[in-house]
Amino acid sequence: MLDNHQKNIATFIHLSTFTRFIIPFGNFIGPIVLWMANKEKSEFVDNHGKQAINFQMSILLYALIMGILTVPFFIFNLISSFDFIDIDLFDGIHFNISEPSPLLYIGGGLGVLAVLGFILELVFIVIASLKARDGEPYHYPLTIAFLK
Repeated sequence: MLDNHQKNIATFIHLSTFTRFIIPFGNFIGPIVLWMANKEKSEFVDNHGKQAINFQMSILLYALIMGILTVPFFIFNLISSFDFIDIDLFDGIHFNISEPSPLLYIGGGLGVLAVLGFILELVFIVIASLKARDGEPYHYPLTIAFLK
């Protein structure tokens, strides 16, 4: 039987991921500290702690992949918009704003995906917190099980 203390600890494990807005890497530090201190006391807390940490590690991996894909498109777009060979000495370097490159659309699309991913991450954390508060198990979607 779950008591309120176990439910509260599991809820705070999920909510502690929001400390990243105050402390760098707080989304890892908060859940890991709470989980390590309480994992032997309850299987419920242990499961929710693993879920929160796995989700944050998965989000970090997805963000790195998204960044690796987005940065080259942005750089290639910048490089392609310069006139490197300009005979007219009085004009200097030109930016071609009238014709955006298709690379800009790809990079922008990946940027929109990143913003949607961030919003979904916040929603999933709130849902997991509410499930923990109610004493129900929760499995984050698209999570890689680093900790089993």
